[in-house]
Amino acid sequence: MPKRILIGTVVSDKTDKTVVVKVERKVKHPMYGKIIRRSKKYHAHDEANTYKTGETVRIQESAPHSKLKTWEVVDRVLAGKTAAVEADV
Repeated sequence: MPKRILIGTVVSDKTDKTVVVKVERKVKHPMYGKIIRRSKKYHAHDEANTYKTGETVRIQESAPHSKLKTWEVVDRVLAGKTAAVEADV
């Protein structure tokens, strides 16, 4: 069975080798039909403490590392598939 992969934003990196990632999804309200945002926070394993608050990352399901950590950070996601480039003036 393939492992689930989610994309979210790091909201906390205060604990050692752990980041908290907030994953948002959009869902249609069952009665009113309006699109609303739902979010959930996941604790993910970050072995080298490389990811900081505000970065967008990809997390993947893994075997449990602790009571709360069953995800691990795979890599950093570039915003809009383009990287910022400084101009040489």
